[in-house]
Amino acid sequence: MATVPTPPDDAAFAERRAYPRAEVALPALLQAGRDRHAVQLLDLSAGGAKLDCLVPLAVGTAVTLDCGTLARTAVVRWRNANLVGVCFDSELEAREISALIDRSNALTAWRKTRE
Repeated sequence: MATVPTPPDDAAFAERRAYPRAEVALPALLQAGRDRHAVQLLDLSAGGAKLDCLVPLAVGTAVTLDCGTLARTAVVRWRNANLVGVCFDSELEAREISALIDRSNALTAWRKTRE
C-alpha cells in the first residue's frame, strides 16, 4: 500500500511556504468528478487551501473548490486524516483572499451573536 504524503507541521516548513496563509472558517463545496462534498475551508493562500473533508480523496485528484464568490480548480496535494491540502490551478488575487477573510470574520461574529 502506498503511503499518503502528510504535511509537515513545523515552523521550518511554514517559513518555506511560497505564500502566507490566512486562517478562515467557511463552509464550502468540493467537487471531484460528478460528486460534490460539503467541506470546511480552514485556511487559504494565493496558491492553495487547507480543508476539513470527510471524503477520502486521493492525492492527485482534480477538484473544484466552491466557496461563494470563490470557484477555483485545484489538485489534492496531501491528505492527513480529515485534513486535505489543495493547490489551485491559478493563484487567488489579494482582493479575493481579503473578501474571504472578511466573510469568515462576519460569519464568526454572527455565530457569536446566536450563542
